[in-house]
Amino acid sequence: MKFEEYNIADEIKRSISELGFRRPTDIQFKAIGPILKGEDVLGIAQTGTGKTAAFAIPIIHKLIQNKKKGNYVKCLVLLPTRELAIQITEVFKAIAKYTNVKIVCLMGGVGQDDQIFDLTVGADIVIATPGRMFDLQNQGYIDLSRVEIMVLDEADKMLDKGFIRDIEDIRKRIPRVHQTLFFSATINRQIKTLAYSVVGANPIRIQISPKNPVSKNVSHSLSFVEMDDKRFFLERLIKEAPESKFLVFVRTKVRAERVYSAMQRVQIETLTMHGDKEQEDRLAVMNDFKSGKVNILIATDLSARGIDIDNVDYVINYDLPDLPENYIHRVGRTGRGVKSGKAVSFCSTEEKTLLKDIEDFLGYEINKLEIDKETYIETLDYSDDGNKNWKALMKDAEKFDKSIIKKVKKK
Repeated sequence: MKFEEYNIADEIKRSISELGFRRPTDIQFKAIGPILKGEDVLGIAQTGTGKTAAFAIPIIHKLIQNKKKGNYVKCLVLLPTRELAIQITEVFKAIAKYTNVKIVCLMGGVGQDDQIFDLTVGADIVIATPGRMFDLQNQGYIDLSRVEIMVLDEADKMLDKGFIRDIEDIRKRIPRVHQTLFFSATINRQIKTLAYSVVGANPIRIQISPKNPVSKNVSHSLSFVEMDDKRFFLERLIKEAPESKFLVFVRTKVRAERVYSAMQRVQIETLTMHGDKEQEDRLAVMNDFKSGKVNILIATDLSARGIDIDNVDYVINYDLPDLPENYIHRVGRTGRGVKSGKAVSFCSTEEKTLLKDIEDFLGYEINKLEIDKETYIETLDYSDDGNKNWKALMKDAEKFDKSIIKKVKKK
């Protein structure tokens, strides 16, 4: 079935056609109909399968058809991070391009004046992180008393970030009778409990590829590389695929800046994204990465859910994640929609326990690429980094770590 055959507004058909949407993905095919009918939906789908459009398309159609006109919030979309709020807002605005549906994004990290102005002008759909939304509601700028649709997206991350009480509080502020849409990339006992506490008695449950939480469009490989040698292997990968777009995940913000410095030494231009950056800097970084001005982004797991960039060719797990489910969210940044992508992981000796946890979570082993001794040494020698005095490097790293820690303490 093609989108042009759906019973949705012509304005939406026009915009999604321009976006290149021809046929719905599995989650879109299964979710759009029930949402249009007003059903509560519990959707479990892999990252990158098009679940944002799965609820954005029917919500926008319903608001176009809504006979209850007026300047009040009709739909509330809650998200765990600022980056994700920005990405979801972009999708909603692109789909609503030829409609009169007003969409407002509320998030912290930036001034509130522009957001207050947007609310005053009028908002049909509010896409928000809980903190800023509560701030503006307490100041009297947002009224949730007539909300008809509530969406919890990336609900597993909402749970991780401790937003359960916020969600319960929000439910008290919106009408008792409303439509609830609950979407998550992963499912476990806690998420099930949260889901069934907020959706109606008989929600439509949609679960895509439950046996494999990772998109089939992503190929996976892992190599055993010692911690101090990872930068040389990253350098080689990047230089052997100079036209590719790389998203490199590290465990901490200190590590992000250290890898950035290592790449600078070998004349590879990169960007970093982590919690120490101001919101304006983070937006600038995302714009440069999205536009292709710089094709390598080094990020912490803070950014795993908020990066929705077309044509990411490689996700590099420079450090394996502490939480197995974060592996899924990381690699979900590539192989999105119908496109293919590569997930490459480096595993040091001290990370083998993390690898076991990840493979247990996935239910299968990640393909191992064995590196013989000759190739390993060749990769170290391949590097353009002339500074191979290990003791000097360790001292530099210690100094760098101390300077970062001081900066963090000052903030």
